[in-house]
Amino acid sequence: MAGHLKRRHPKADEVTFAATVLQELPRLELKERAQLIADQLIRVLPTDAGERHASLLSMLHPDEHEHANATSDADGLCGWAVLPMTLVVGQHGLADFRGGLEALREMTKRFSSEFGVRYFLIEDQSTALDIMSRWIADPNRHVRRLVSEGTRPRLPWAMQLPALVRDPAPVLPLLQALRDDPEPYVRRSVSNHLNDIAKDHPGLVADLVEKWIVSASPDRRSLLRHACRTLIKRGDSQVLAAFGQHPPRVSCGALELSSTCLAMPGVLGMSVEITSLAKHVQDLTVDYVIHFRKANGSLAPKVFKGSVFSLRPGEACRFRRSHRFSQITTRRHYAGSHGVSLRINGEDTDVVMFDLRV
Repeated sequence: MAGHLKRRHPKADEVTFAATVLQELPRLELKERAQLIADQLIRVLPTDAGERHASLLSMLHPDEHEHANATSDADGLCGWAVLPMTLVVGQHGLADFRGGLEALREMTKRFSSEFGVRYFLIEDQSTALDIMSRWIADPNRHVRRLVSEGTRPRLPWAMQLPALVRDPAPVLPLLQALRDDPEPYVRRSVSNHLNDIAKDHPGLVADLVEKWIVSASPDRRSLLRHACRTLIKRGDSQVLAAFGQHPPRVSCGALELSSTCLAMPGVLGMSVEITSLAKHVQDLTVDYVIHFRKANGSLAPKVFKGSVFSLRPGEACRFRRSHRFSQITTRRHYAGSHGVSLRINGEDTDVVMFDLRV
């Protein structure tokens, strides 16, 4: 980056820029590193937003790269090096609103502008969405994905978009336009966006699924099912019915556990025979629920993905799963009684208890 600054901007102090960054870089995490580079870039680039955007674009690699293999070289910057450049545009480029969004459109072809574009959405959502809506037909798949990924209300690692958390209606036409995109990469972003919306507006997503699933292609059905993963885990009856999964008519044997007293780290196995009592073929979604013990002794359920299958009248199958208990940063385990149950098409079976030794 310092080398491209020197070649394209002879007045920039690329030596101080590089030295300042390299001095602080080793002690920082990824996002902090990107912010540090962005903070130092803004000191050496032109102060006018339009000129600054032109300067950043001149440093990009001339070729559009697939992100997984993008490596900066003597021709220009791409891959991870572009991340701090997108932050410069987002955090300091609002004065050149349209030029900034155009710069992010070019940058996303070489990395992803999903973080930088959010500053524009917060500043002027209506104008930003109007400009981004024209990207839906862009021949570059990364640009089309940015329309969905950049507007996700609860994008991981990124600041939330409060207005879209409250009311996602403005982005629904964009998601509808992208739902049948030829690229799975783009469709996966649409499904993740819908899953974000479902956390705050489950009824809206359930209604949308009922409409979009009519005459849907296999690709769209797959998109919708992935989009509803949170609602399916919750046992949302409207969503399950949209996928043809109605209240189960089954008989379950006793849920068998591999151990009634498990020491960490360890694996708990579970097994149960499920028999269909329906007079027709029925589709079943079977997940398992771990009822974790909390510090105050109460139990808190968490649903884990199981399997989806069909049973003919009178047919039986054995559901098996295993769950590993080990120390992880996202959960603290407490010794004592825990529970396991199944969730079949949204309905829970009885809880079977076991002890966990931490």
